[in-house]
Amino acid sequence: MRQTSSIPAIQLQSTSARYGSPLDSPRGCPRITPNRPLILAAATKTVLGLVAESDDELRQTARQRLEAVLFLAREPLNTRKLSQYANLADGTEARTLIRHLNEHYDAVGRAFRVEQVAGGFQLMTRRLFSSWLRRLGHVPPELRLSAPALETLAVIAYRQPTPRADIEAIRGVNCGEVIRQLMERDLVRIGSRSEELGRPYLYNTTKRFLQLFGLVNLDDLPRAQEMRTLMAPATTANPTLSLAVDSFSPLADEPYTDSP
Repeated sequence: MRQTSSIPAIQLQSTSARYGSPLDSPRGCPRITPNRPLILAAATKTVLGLVAESDDELRQTARQRLEAVLFLAREPLNTRKLSQYANLADGTEARTLIRHLNEHYDAVGRAFRVEQVAGGFQLMTRRLFSSWLRRLGHVPPELRLSAPALETLAVIAYRQPTPRADIEAIRGVNCGEVIRQLMERDLVRIGSRSEELGRPYLYNTTKRFLQLFGLVNLDDLPRAQEMRTLMAPATTANPTLSLAVDSFSPLADEPYTDSP
């Protein structure tokens, strides 16, 4: 009967020790012992660098989306709409990116920048080029208003919301036709009804009014004293306009906001 050979325990221990220990380095070369903390630190630095690079790319893409929206928009857009159209987190991110865009435009000397006007933001050329651009025919002609229309618009702007009776009391003439013309030009709109007898309509200025006059909101309207100084030549020749300026009352605390 065949006998099974027995392997001495000492031989098994020797083999285990041989294969369980690190391989010897080639003759003449020092043995390299891995430095785990150093490797971990290097790997962490690499990962963080990739994450930072990815964040920069995401911010750059977000700025490009916002810039594209502003470029195509034909009217001012508030931050809520900008964040919606450009797929941003919220209005705060939109404002931050607008600031970054303007810093970039100013640094490289662009002929345009993002301006805040009429309760929103719009990409606009700088005033320096306005007269030159007008010769190209792409800029709408300046809005020209008659003296009665300007007087009526001034009264509505400073006393809104105001009924027609108050406007006519200040101007001393019938203003129905002038108000209609201002509404056709989208400078005046009917806001609501008064609680007074007969519940007359109340008139307000529009978003287009703010846009044409370069105002962010109604708080940017000149104060009465400033208006007297600016319009001194006109009020001297036109007592009715002087009366309108003198009748300006403080603006409402509620600023103009873009409707949803």
